[in-house]
Amino acid sequence: MTKENYYRFVTIGLTSSVIGFILLFFSTNFGTLMADKGRSDPDMFHIRVESYINNFLVSGGILFGIGLVTLILIHYIKMTITEEQ
Repeated sequence: MTKENYYRFVTIGLTSSVIGFILLFFSTNFGTLMADKGRSDPDMFHIRVESYINNFLVSGGILFGIGLVTLILIHYIKMTITEEQ
């Protein structure tokens, strides 16, 4: 594995982890902002807010998990390759 590929994978892992972390912790803000765009009665507004918050939580969790797995895997691969040489 070249240094260029290593840094590329680390960048991808860090970027997806940071985006996932932001989506996880600011999902209520993002969900409320998205639900405010349309006019609806209070019951429908509450349903829309909950669904947007859940969407941001799931997508943030997936991105954060993929980023962490990428970072751990690339670190493991780098360590095993350098030990063999």
